[in-house]
Amino acid sequence: MSRTFAYCRVSTADQTPDNQVREIEAAGFTVAATRIVQETISGSVAAMERPQFARLVDRLEEGDVLLVTKLDRLGRNAMDVRATVERLAAAGVRVHCLALGGVDLTSPAGKMTMGVIAAVAEFERDLLIERTQSGLKRAREQGRKLGRPSVLTPAQQEEVRAKRAAGMSLGALAKAYGVTKAAVQRAERRA
Repeated sequence: MSRTFAYCRVSTADQTPDNQVREIEAAGFTVAATRIVQETISGSVAAMERPQFARLVDRLEEGDVLLVTKLDRLGRNAMDVRATVERLAAAGVRVHCLALGGVDLTSPAGKMTMGVIAAVAEFERDLLIERTQSGLKRAREQGRKLGRPSVLTPAQQEEVRAKRAAGMSLGALAKAYGVTKAAVQRAERRA
C-alpha cells in the first residue's frame, strides 16, 4: 500500500514549516504526523547531505509518494534537485510538487518540467559566467589589478625570489616573513 510523506524545509531557525504543512492539507492530502519530515537547513546544502532528508529517503519504499510545496524545498541547485528526483524515481517513489500544480515529477510531464528547469538553470549559470568574464576583461583593459593583494611588498617579493634562487626553503622564508608558504610561492610566480 502506498504511503504519503511530506518534506517541509525552512532555511533559518526563525522560520517555521507550519505553512507548508497547511498548504499540503489544503491541497487535499492527508499525511500522518509521523510522516511529515521537517528540517531547518539551507537549500544550498545538497539534498542527500541534509540529515533529516537522508533519513526520510531511507524510509521511503516503492510506491510511496513524497510531497513538497515548492521545488526549492528540495534544493536551490537544479542539478541536485534533478538528481534527487531521479534517485527517488529509480526507487519507485513518486515526487509531487504542489507549486507545479501537484505534478508528479517522476511522470513524463514531470520529467519534461524538470528538463526545462534544468535547461533554464544551466542557461542562467552560463550567462553568469559570461558576465563575470566580460567584467574581468573590462577591468584588465582599464588597468585594474585583479586578484588577492600581496601580503609582501614589492621589495620583499624581490628578496624572497633572490633567497629562493639561493636555495632557501619555502618554510624558512614563510617563517622569516610571517606569511604562508603559498604567499612565498605566489611571490615567485609574479617574477
